[in-house]
Amino acid sequence: MTQPSGKRRKSRELAMQMLFQADVGKQTPDQVRQSFWKAREEAIDMDTRGFAEDLFRVATVREEEIDALIQQHSVHWRIPRMPAVDRNLLRLAVAELLGFPGTPVPIVINESLEIAKRYSAPDSLRFLNGILDAIAKSRK
Repeated sequence: MTQPSGKRRKSRELAMQMLFQADVGKQTPDQVRQSFWKAREEAIDMDTRGFAEDLFRVATVREEEIDALIQQHSVHWRIPRMPAVDRNLLRLAVAELLGFPGTPVPIVINESLEIAKRYSAPDSLRFLNGILDAIAKSRK
């Protein structure tokens, strides 16, 4: 059974927040998992949490491959110099492209941009879209 799109977006947002916590907080994936869900005051259904966990797992397990793809397509930006939100949104989207090939590429990109509208700077949208589009085209 597939989740409604609102639940999927919520899963993606949660996974991005987990990646951000691991990145900025210099925590291991296990440390993030232990603290992240305890800190959530809102009730999160198991489907939403499950997809968030799956995305986070793919992003952390395949981090080197994901970062290599991002670096290859962001010629003028080194990953550590990117804003933390942007690099983790890119990691999340690439993780979904690699780990969930059944999700159409336009949905992955559009969802990333919608999340960026909420969490990232307005001028980051073109940057994120350009890198994600280049990665998607290179994988055809």
